[in-house]
Amino acid sequence: MIDIEETYIENRTLVNPNDTNNYDMAHGGNVMKWMDEVGAMSAMRFAGQTCVTARMESVNFHQPIPRGDAALIESYVYAAGRTSVKVRLRVFREDPLTGDTELTTESYVVYVAVDEDGDPTPVPELETNTEYGRELLEAAVEGEKQTNGHD
Repeated sequence: MIDIEETYIENRTLVNPNDTNNYDMAHGGNVMKWMDEVGAMSAMRFAGQTCVTARMESVNFHQPIPRGDAALIESYVYAAGRTSVKVRLRVFREDPLTGDTELTTESYVVYVAVDEDGDPTPVPELETNTEYGRELLEAAVEGEKQTNGHD
């Protein structure tokens, strides 16, 4: 069994000119790529196997990330099936000078663990043994309901 907290990853990417669109904001495709990479790392940390993207739930862009800010990507596993892993992803714009953050993007992604032949392989069970782990789980489940319109 793996505890939910062990899958928590934060990563920062500075938004450079090559990452932006004609409005000088992070291109949505780049944000999705960053999310997918960090999400896969959480899934692999949990599964102990290579994980591939199976499904990306609706991606909600709340606001843009301007050039010069950092994209702070937060990721963790919140559910597991037999071979699949559900990951919550949130992106914040972060001012590199002050550290102030603001939610910009969120999604829920399903990854599948695969063996060296590319075949689906079983994943461990997910645990929540701490108050923080329970808070992460509750936030993910509640956020998924809201994102998918199941209030």
